[in-house]
Amino acid sequence: MQHIPTNTQEHIMMVQQTGNLPQVKDPQMNDRDRLNDLLATEKYLSMGYNVALNEFSHRELYDTVKMILSDTHDAHRVTFEQMFNLGWYKLPQQPLDTVALAYNQFSNYQGQFPYQQ
Repeated sequence: MQHIPTNTQEHIMMVQQTGNLPQVKDPQMNDRDRLNDLLATEKYLSMGYNVALNEFSHRELYDTVKMILSDTHDAHRVTFEQMFNLGWYKLPQQPLDTVALAYNQFSNYQGQFPYQQ
């Protein structure tokens, strides 16, 4: 994994880009376009299955769609990991103080849970 500094003190977590991509993008879909399309499709499907599960009254249908939803999440994860490993999906890395601030913010929410651990 490589950390690439940017102009905004922000770093990007990514793997060195590999794969065969054209230097100038043309209207044809390349491998990255296909994986992007697959990732978007898996996200769309999982959102639809989540909504459907909340509406089912038939138990067997619920269980079947729940298994399909799990498979959809797994396919999404595999696609994401493939894109990340090829350097085609970048994640911004936040400064440590920003991470600590978010951690403290959400840690304080634990006091609002009705059931304390």
